Amino acid sequence: MKKTSPRPARTDSPAHQLAGFLAEFTPEIARRATVALRGLRRLVPPSIEMVYDNYNFLVVGFSPTARPSDAVLSLAIYARGMGVCFIHGAKLPDPDRLLRGGGKQVRSLHLETGRELDDPKVKSLIASAIVHSRTPYPPGSKRTLVIQSISAKRRPRQPRKS
Repeated sequence: MKKTSPRPARTDSPAHQLAGFLAEFTPEIARRATVALRGLRRLVPPSIEMVYDNYNFLVVGFSPTARPSDAVLSLAIYARGMGVCFIHGAKLPDPDRLLRGGGKQVRSLHLETGRELDDPKVKSLIASAIVHSRTPYPPGSKRTLVIQSISAKRRPRQPRKS
């Protein structure tokens, strides 16, 4: 019988729900994602953090407003790893060529441990994304965690065993 973690009830607090979503990953991925979330919370002004437990990824978007289209970046977590998606990364200056992707808008930065966020080059890239954001962060904003969606059907949150 396959062991699964109970999914958080919609009546749980957003923080408890996010903890439940993270618990569905391997302990190592959950730990790395927690490190990355702490790092992003230090580097990004207090944001509306929008959580999407969708088919492919668990995503936490950081936005100055409650509008998803205003998000600056997001942390996307999947069974084997995670990355920071810069929503308007195609227009960001990237002198150190840290960003991956060739689409018209989004670029990403793969995170192995989450500690990459301590690198001055990565910090500079995040600061640049905030400065170039279409919507500025309002003064005195507070961090708010919001569960935007929970998909009923999803890819496994743990890698398949060989």
